[in-house]
Amino acid sequence: MARTQKSPNPQMQTLLKDLQVAGRSVALWKKVHKDLSRPSRKRSCVNLYKIAKFVREGETVIVPGKVLSVGELVKPVTVAAFNCSSAAREKITKEGGQVLSIKELLIKNPKGQKVRVLA
Repeated sequence: MARTQKSPNPQMQTLLKDLQVAGRSVALWKKVHKDLSRPSRKRSCVNLYKIAKFVREGETVIVPGKVLSVGELVKPVTVAAFNCSSAAREKITKEGGQVLSIKELLIKNPKGQKVRVLA
């Protein structure tokens, strides 16, 4: 039977509503909405070494889950994630990158141009 219970997190609920509205016109936000609406045990966790491997310098990446600190970054990137560990946040900012919430990126870049999704 399908899960019908909503996330008890009010921040997640408002983010999902905003992504659903934005997803009507931009497919990227529809994909992020789909990934974030999964159960928390099935959401993706991405380590820094994976970001370093797949993202070029100066690019923006969305992680619909949590960013963890395993590995090193050697280039500045902008990372938008629902959650980020404090060690990963330190490593990203140390290299000159930025850590944003998904909602901040949605406001900053509503068309979703030049953004990658790592899940």
